[in-house]
Amino acid sequence: MNHEEQKVEQVEGLEDHVEQPDVDSEVTPEQARIAELEAELAAATAAAAEERDRAVRAVAEMENLRRRAAQDVEKAHKFALEKFAAELLPVLDNLERAIELADRENEAIKPMVEGVELTLKSMQSGVAKFGLSAIDPTGQPFDPNAHQAMSLVPSADVAPNTVIAVMQKGYDLNGRVIRPAMVMVAKAQ
Repeated sequence: MNHEEQKVEQVEGLEDHVEQPDVDSEVTPEQARIAELEAELAAATAAAAEERDRAVRAVAEMENLRRRAAQDVEKAHKFALEKFAAELLPVLDNLERAIELADRENEAIKPMVEGVELTLKSMQSGVAKFGLSAIDPTGQPFDPNAHQAMSLVPSADVAPNTVIAVMQKGYDLNGRVIRPAMVMVAKAQ
């Protein structure tokens, strides 16, 4: 064997050691296109999910706004008369005082007292139709949300913290106190 034949054998031996590219690991144009389409599909699916989430949130936000607006309208209808009702309270108080202080034995003013009583009843029923009602807590436990304590009086007859007298009626409009009742509260001796 001559020198050139040895080199040819060595080169051929080296070719055996050099890794040949695997025919299976080559990416064909179809496979590349499939991978590209799968990536686009994944991106489109993610974008669709994000848009769906945003749409659901937008619908929920609109529902919340609609509900809040409906509540605001309901409150506006319910309490629109609050200032007007508060202005009527002194009139009701004065009619009640007039009846309390009237001399019922005097025949000359008896028809006038009856007229004031009818006017008071008419006014009370009229304001009641719009949700205005009196708070008269005599004998009930003191409630700082609806009563204003004017004095504490020692009493053995009733439990402590009980309203024993009402100096001025309170009023509420559809469940909201517009004037607390001025009361006298019992305390322990």
